[in-house]
Amino acid sequence: MQITMISRGSEAKGKELALALAQDLGHQCIGREDLVEGATKEGIPVGKMEAAMLKPHHFTERLVLVKEHYQAFATAYLCERALEANLVYHGRAGHLLLPGVGHVLRVKVVEALEERVKATMARKNLTWEQARRYVEDVDEDIHRWVKTLYGADWNAFTHYDLTVNFENMTAKNAARALCSVAMLPEFQSTPAARKTLENLFTAARARLALARDERTGDASFRVECMNGVVTVTYRPSDTQVAAYIPDILGVIDGVRDVHATMAAANILWIQEDFERSQETYAQIVDLANRWNAAVELVRYKPDLNVDETPDPSPAGAPNGQRSGAKEYDGGIEDDAEQAVEMNDGGLMQMHDMLAKDGVAGGNSCCCGESQRLLELLNNRVKYNLVAVGKVFTSKGHATQVRMKRELIGTLSEKLRVPVIEAEELKKTYMFSPLLAVKFVLFALISAGVFVLVFTHQGAVQSFLHTDTLRGRILASVFVAILAPIFAFLYGNVAKTLLKLVNIQ
Repeated sequence: MQITMISRGSEAKGKELALALAQDLGHQCIGREDLVEGATKEGIPVGKMEAAMLKPHHFTERLVLVKEHYQAFATAYLCERALEANLVYHGRAGHLLLPGVGHVLRVKVVEALEERVKATMARKNLTWEQARRYVEDVDEDIHRWVKTLYGADWNAFTHYDLTVNFENMTAKNAARALCSVAMLPEFQSTPAARKTLENLFTAARARLALARDERTGDASFRVECMNGVVTVTYRPSDTQVAAYIPDILGVIDGVRDVHATMAAANILWIQEDFERSQETYAQIVDLANRWNAAVELVRYKPDLNVDETPDPSPAGAPNGQRSGAKEYDGGIEDDAEQAVEMNDGGLMQMHDMLAKDGVAGGNSCCCGESQRLLELLNNRVKYNLVAVGKVFTSKGHATQVRMKRELIGTLSEKLRVPVIEAEELKKTYMFSPLLAVKFVLFALISAGVFVLVFTHQGAVQSFLHTDTLRGRILASVFVAILAPIFAFLYGNVAKTLLKLVNIQ
């Protein structure tokens, strides 16, 4: 069960290398074109998904589900063939579809730009400038594809074991060299590697089954498998489909048990407009990933009347009814752009970004007094954190600060969960350089106090247990001053340590 993954761009020599290596090793050879053809037959609109990755803010929640479907299909496709026989695959960083499989030989192929341009000119009958622009565009498209699909940098050398440069080497000679590398012990299959591959295969088939079933086709899931026990994590907005999961997955070969659990945490982000919130967005996504949390957005417009509130997206309504899975038509979907609400304050764009990062938990809008906001949130899921961004922006600075603090106080009292300003996220939950300096300083002072006390126990006891009135008063004052200071120092050290291990 040897696996060699060759990552190539538009270079024809990458495919030539894969074919030569497969022939020399006696392995089966599969290319990205075979995988895409299979995905299209499955009904996955790969072309539409690929086009959306190239357009900023066009990666909708629907396409996020398509991405999950494609990843599951691609993983199952490769796992099935790798379990059947030794495999050579050439495509775009295909090894990232097999995380945890340690014996995969990962190869990146590169070729001089001039040679690639010449080959493109001959193949597509283009001018030099047209061919050069085409090659550069393809490289950028692949970079975005890998970044969007796997969250990785396609060009990062740490993702590969070897890089093959075709400037002074033919594909056949490179294949002969790789044959020797493929025979090394590090790239031989082990029982543990096979078990990991089987777990990935089962998890991918489970995710495919959920995507194919009309009852769960519109829901987002994270699926893992360990020795036949499948764990499915779903968003709070998908609670109504959770009951179908065991029935759908129970019939899959190799599945012994199914555990369906809701996302471990839920973060609510309230803001008036989401158009300029990139720094806060990065912090919330980082926190959501560390907590395994879903992020729900609420656009709160306190100055609007009820009739002026933009309609929330059906996909974002946490308690809304699902319309059932949309039927695929062989990978071809309507190319018409979806209508975009022009006055939603960036709500849908922000929700699509969260969906793209796999942490979206729904979105909605609210206007009027804070009581209306509480009514909206009253029947929602239990939140672990509420972050309040910029609200009451039409007011003066002093009034804005006061009203925001009142809103935070009201939400904290009624929801009984931590409610903080979005600007305080980094200070409260992130491990910053300033926090590291404070941690080291406070830890040294706390350790110094411990050392002084335990190395001078006799002197300390004599000071605290004096018989004179003046001595007792001094001892009481000393303890009254030192105890809270030490508690503050030690408490900050303990809190920082817990923050480092994500216990918050």
